[in-house]
Amino acid sequence: MNALLALPQAEDEAPSQAEAAYRQLRDKLIMLEIRPGEPINEGQVAAELGLGRTPVREAIKRLEVDHLVISYPRRGTFATNVDFTELADVSEIRELLEPLAARRAAKRASESMRRELLQVADAIAELGPGQGESRDLMRYDLMVHRLIYKAAANPHLESTLIRYDNLATRIWCVVLDKVPSVSGHITEHVDLLKAVAAGDADKAAELALHHVTSFEETIRKVL
Repeated sequence: MNALLALPQAEDEAPSQAEAAYRQLRDKLIMLEIRPGEPINEGQVAAELGLGRTPVREAIKRLEVDHLVISYPRRGTFATNVDFTELADVSEIRELLEPLAARRAAKRASESMRRELLQVADAIAELGPGQGESRDLMRYDLMVHRLIYKAAANPHLESTLIRYDNLATRIWCVVLDKVPSVSGHITEHVDLLKAVAAGDADKAAELALHHVTSFEETIRKVL
């Protein structure tokens, strides 16, 4: 796990306060640190994050668009419930766009990005069976996907896929205790990252599709 702790961040550093609030609150919702249905108090969140209320308010508005929070007049803001019936819809979109992102990344990634992808692949390959806490491993899963989206060099595709991968990961986290092997899901990334780094667009697309379909199959087995 030590090697993974040193992995690079998939998103740009030094964000604005509003962006920082959005990212931190988003990932708390995805990883269920804020549970589905839990109320979100703007002032409390601002204090916890060490940020002002205005950037937190802006972040919450973006998270409503992402379907991670919902606001009701005179009642407040809450984390959305996880609707398992959305799994098929989310997977249908990801099955089309994940291979596209992997293919583009294989063709368009810069040399520095290819080195970064290989570094991540090597770190994941060092993981032993069952090594690492499940939720920590899911954070790395998010990071790997976001790196590939970034390497695809299409900001519209990147933002769309981040949104749907967030929803998929949130579903995964709900059933995490029932899934037999999270590490197996994570280590699937090794070959995908190497294919992207090597510029093998066809293989990268094929592996990306397999990763998404196996995710859906695993979830359905435990529902």
